[in-house]
Amino acid sequence: MVALIRRPPLLRRCLAALALLALPLLAQAQLRIEITGVGSSQFPVAVARFDTGGSTPPERVDEIIRANLQRSGLFRLIDTGAAPMAETAAVDHAQWKGRGADALVVGSVTRLADGRFDLRFRLYDTVKQVQLDGLSYASSAAELRLNAHRISDRIYEKLTGDRGVFATRIAYVVQTARSAYELQVADADGGNAQVALRSREPIMSPAWSFDGAQLAYVSFETGKPVVYVHHLPTGQRRPVANFRGSNSAPAWSPDGRQLAVALTLSGNTQIYLVGAEGGGAPRRLTQTAAIDTEPVWSPDGRFIYFTSDRGGGPQIYRMAPDGSGVARVTFNGDYNVSPRLSPDGRLLAFVSRRGGRFQVFTLDLANGTELAITDTVLDESPSFAPNGRLVLYATEVGGRGILASASTDGRVRTRLSGPAGSVREPTWGPFIQ
Repeated sequence: MVALIRRPPLLRRCLAALALLALPLLAQAQLRIEITGVGSSQFPVAVARFDTGGSTPPERVDEIIRANLQRSGLFRLIDTGAAPMAETAAVDHAQWKGRGADALVVGSVTRLADGRFDLRFRLYDTVKQVQLDGLSYASSAAELRLNAHRISDRIYEKLTGDRGVFATRIAYVVQTARSAYELQVADADGGNAQVALRSREPIMSPAWSFDGAQLAYVSFETGKPVVYVHHLPTGQRRPVANFRGSNSAPAWSPDGRQLAVALTLSGNTQIYLVGAEGGGAPRRLTQTAAIDTEPVWSPDGRFIYFTSDRGGGPQIYRMAPDGSGVARVTFNGDYNVSPRLSPDGRLLAFVSRRGGRFQVFTLDLANGTELAITDTVLDESPSFAPNGRLVLYATEVGGRGILASASTDGRVRTRLSGPAGSVREPTWGPFIQ
């Protein structure tokens, strides 16, 4: 990061002299979720306890589904009691409607002879008295959690019309109590956290490739910032920007072939393009005496948005991928940084300083409407969910970095905090195909 960007605490600490360790994905402690806001109207849904046929699956699928729906802020959960309800049982729609449920989820998780589990669910509309959805999975024990997220996504889509994001992943950086840094990858709810990289020196700016297989990030392992690309399935990594001076702020092109990065080859920080495979000379895009940084591509590849102080203070601009047609985008406030585009390209999320508070705003690029969507005061690193309905960001509460999310209308908010350390630099991965 450069001077115009407010530096997170992890960058204010001295670099340690120990070497970085590249690790396979290792299990890590989970994030805890606290819901701090809900939608203005909530859909009442009952998720009955899944029938296990006397077996003890390693995951409570119904609990995961309930937690997912509750975390979205869009659903009000109706108590179903402790008794399981078989997936094949006849449904008394009037009874469930009388208990206040407009939708009912039932299911079963039974062990198969080969050690896998037969996971089934059905979703009913108790008002129209019809089945809306149903599916079965032959699931290994390790896949139960992912399949619970997939079921949650199907329920969410059937009841809201929008694609769910429970089966997607997030990445973030944790500074532990021992002043080590970990790049972690987790389910969207913070569960199943895995360590992709552990270091005694800072890790910054993780960015997902559009296929979800790779993360680009900045590491200080050599004593200066260098951009790496990390292939998550294999753990293999390669430097793609290791030029003289600082190498920072990687952003993937939609086709995955290039990264926009911020380099100090000219003395001041400017934006360049480098190949995603590494090698070759960088191509300079901006040509100013200002600080140009934090590039991010629009989903259609037509523009690169970035932060610059060329007007006297940090504001967000955009340009064509060849560096032409530079235009200013933000005009309200004297400090606007960290641009991120929604998957449909309609909204711009960014961090703005207003009245001494650093908060996440969204800007409708078509009509210029701005909206503050967070209620915290030290926000940074916004990142859209792949369905465009939520924004993940880092903030500080009680002097400790945590992750939080907010809906794009600002009505639904959650906080995710881990058992130790400060959590920062979040990025939300793409849909899993």
